Amino acid sequence: MNTPPRFGVCLLPTDQTLSPPALARAVEERDLDMLFFAENSHVPVKHRKNSYHRSDIIEPFARMHDSITALAACAAVTERIQLGTGVCLLTERDPLITAKAIASLDHLSGGRVLFGVAGGWIKEAIEHHGSSFKERWAIVRERALAIRALWREDPVEFHGTYVDFGPSWSYPKPLQPGGPPLYIGSNSDAVPARVADYADGWMPIYDRYAGDPLTDLRRACDDAGRDFNEMTVLLFGAPTEAAILEDFIARGCDGFVFLVPPARQHEMLTVLDELADLSARMRGARS
Repeated sequence: MNTPPRFGVCLLPTDQTLSPPALARAVEERDLDMLFFAENSHVPVKHRKNSYHRSDIIEPFARMHDSITALAACAAVTERIQLGTGVCLLTERDPLITAKAIASLDHLSGGRVLFGVAGGWIKEAIEHHGSSFKERWAIVRERALAIRALWREDPVEFHGTYVDFGPSWSYPKPLQPGGPPLYIGSNSDAVPARVADYADGWMPIYDRYAGDPLTDLRRACDDAGRDFNEMTVLLFGAPTEAAILEDFIARGCDGFVFLVPPARQHEMLTVLDELADLSARMRGARS
């Protein structure tokens, strides 16, 4: 019997929304499976606009809680739901500190962490952290590999272009053997190959990826010699149309994460009620 699909939500946790612990309790009480927090360190006043830019999300992106700190608060008041970074911007994080923070969160949560990563979309913010925007995906890959090494090796050393440290001890190791699963959250046609190269799964946004994520990731896994059946695909920005969800479930999608935009976060409990009802109806779709 196949594993039933999981359902969750992702939002921008700010000081003007429902608090992260209150939100986490509400998600768990409604029998949802996952809670993801986006992250962003800051928004430069002057920044280049691109396809992700919307004026209504600039203030929330500047006001977000640190995602790992907020998820730790959520871990303290829940027992079951998985807690994910959606996504952790590795261009803006030191890998040694991030490895320890995520490993600590995995212990504090009882092994419930999902580690979503990406490079970020605000060029100037990335550059403020000393990372090259043009090289952001090379940086993400190398820092992801370094973090995994820190989780799995003892002692550990890493020598690369962007990360370089000699033999070291780093504890705690994550509670999940080998560390939390690492999923890439991005939507270009280059992502399937990146997932097959160094990740455990993919979190594409439904209306931003031009192809079919399941078909394209399967092809990339074949090319890379990876087993597609060992991958996880969580569809972010999942639609609420049952027929679309049923099609993805039938074709092997592992879960769905509904994005709650800032405009609806003031009515969060009502939104969660709606999504919980939909999720309950859909759980029986995979036999």
